Order: sequence, then structure tokens, then C-alpha cells
Amino acid sequence: MAPTSSKSSPRFDRTSAAILDAAAKVFSEEGTSANLATVAVTAGISRATLYRYYANREALLEALTADALDAVARRLADAGLERATVEDAIERVLRAFVAVGDRYAVLTGDQTTLEAAHGELAAPLHDLLARGIRTGVLRDDLPVEILYEFLAATILKAIKLNQRHRLGLEEASAAAARFFLDGTRARD
Repeated sequence: MAPTSSKSSPRFDRTSAAILDAAAKVFSEEGTSANLATVAVTAGISRATLYRYYANREALLEALTADALDAVARRLADAGLERATVEDAIERVLRAFVAVGDRYAVLTGDQTTLEAAHGELAAPLHDLLARGIRTGVLRDDLPVEILYEFLAATILKAIKLNQRHRLGLEEASAAAARFFLDGTRARD
């Protein structure tokens, strides 16, 4: 979680945000075992400052996880999934995850963290997929849990394509949505 300190000044918040941004970038490129000195340099601060904000790697990863989950959850809540068609909602889901990119990608390196993340984010996605099956948009020969696994894998691949600058955010989101829908659309 973000540091809870009496230091609620804008400077503290800016430094904390810079550390989380740097950690997301470094950890997504080098893995979560990357040297914290690299995180500090990327954030433009000293290692001592990094450790004043986050006592150790675990505290930094916990804060980054909370930040990523919060960012994705806010984007999903703002996406109006329940009001959109299933097809549009799936594209909005992909855009929400790809937009969070590095932060969310860090979660994928640790299976325990990823499972916890999906535990918190799964409900709206399961609801969307169930609606897709119920309305005949998505195939009914696969249960929601399997469709969810395919959607999660598609999300991760779209993030990687965007991170590697192979596709832009909108392009990666749209291509991934088409890919997912082409494979899961109900058959006539």
C-alpha cells in the first residue's frame, strides 16, 4: 500500500508516485528481483529516499500491487461495462488493462499476486462473460471460467505488445478484442 504517514505534502505524494512509476517500469522490464538501486535512479532519487518511503522490496511491491489494482478497478468502474454491448465492453476491458500496462504487468510475474489481483478484478469480467453467453453473443460450450482464462491471457499479450511498442494502446486493445471475440463468438 502507499505509505501512510503524516507526510501528506504534495512533495511526498510526487516522490511516492515517481517511485511507483519507476518501479513499474523497472520491474516490468527486469522482473521483480531487479536491483532497487535501479528503481531509485529511474525515479531520480537516492536509495536512502527510496527506503524512507518503502522499507524493503516487499513493501514496494505491495504498494505497486495496490496501485495497479486500484488503477484497473477505477478504469473498469468508469467503463460502463453494464451499459455497453458485450463486444464494446470487452474492448473497454482490454483498453482498461492495457492502459495500466507496466503496473499490471508486474503483477503477472508473481502467480500469487496475480491470483489475488484476479480475485479482486474477476467479478465484473465474469459478469460480462456470463452476459455474453446468456445473450448469445459468446459461445455457450465453454464455461465462464474458461472464457475468463482466455480473456486474461489475451489481456496479458495485449499489454506485452503495447509495452514492446509493437502496437499502440488503442491498436493493441482493439486487436486483442477482435482476437478474443473471433475465438469466443457464438456459432450459428
